[in-house]
Amino acid sequence: MAADRHIRNPFEMAVTGLGDAVGETGRAIAQARPRGAVSLEAPEIRRIATADIMDALRRGAADVGAARDDVFFIALIYPLAGILIAAAMFETRLTPLIFPLVAGFALLGPLAAVGLYEISRRRERGETVSASTPLAVLRSPVMGDVLRLGALLVAIFFAWLVAAWAIYAVTLGPEPPATVRAFATEALTTPAGWSMIAIGIGVGALFAAAVFVLSAISFPLLIDRGVPMSTAVQTSIRAVRANPGPMFAWGLTIAGLLVLGSLPALMGLVFVMPLLGHATWHVYRKVTGPAQA
Repeated sequence: MAADRHIRNPFEMAVTGLGDAVGETGRAIAQARPRGAVSLEAPEIRRIATADIMDALRRGAADVGAARDDVFFIALIYPLAGILIAAAMFETRLTPLIFPLVAGFALLGPLAAVGLYEISRRRERGETVSASTPLAVLRSPVMGDVLRLGALLVAIFFAWLVAAWAIYAVTLGPEPPATVRAFATEALTTPAGWSMIAIGIGVGALFAAAVFVLSAISFPLLIDRGVPMSTAVQTSIRAVRANPGPMFAWGLTIAGLLVLGSLPALMGLVFVMPLLGHATWHVYRKVTGPAQA
């Protein structure tokens, strides 16, 4: 048999390494999982095209239109939480963390959207959707795995904040700025400030990419099929690895819509978050195929 001479690019190598790490660290959780789960098998991964991503967005928009009254209060939590935390940063004079906090809050988006996945799942089955539908996931037997995966995203979020503060400390710091205006002036008009912005964007992109690979379809998979957390994460990694082009386009779409949704004052996320949440469900379905009977 001829040897495989394919030379993997850094992205493929990183995704493969991440999958191996998740497999090792998640084995104990999978073995300890109580019986009664919906499924213990990972679904097959399908190849998709960029056109499928666009179709998922259209289907997600249709879900928002059908259930906008039911999801409005969920979407509202996202911008309100961001505004409140940003206000707290002003009060505690942790000004350098305001932008990393607001930008990094997107890392928690896949967890915040679990109720939206449930709405899309029920609409797909032709079931009635009501204001209580998003809360039904709280009674799901897989909620423990959902929370464990959510805790992983929270840990990555706080790791990003630590990294952001370290970047500030070695560029404009280590002392906090006297005022918000002073910080903005230094950040935008000095070489050290430009370095902070450039390094921050690069490091932040790495954190965002890690979260995307881990959670591209893992939360919908947990809710839909009840697989163990480690299986859901590994399947998400396999989905990205099998569809690098379309998934890269999907990641850029998410980033672009989140940036647009952050204006003004994060209030645009009231509309963007439901769209992304529902569209993520349809991306999951396209990658894994139709629901099992």
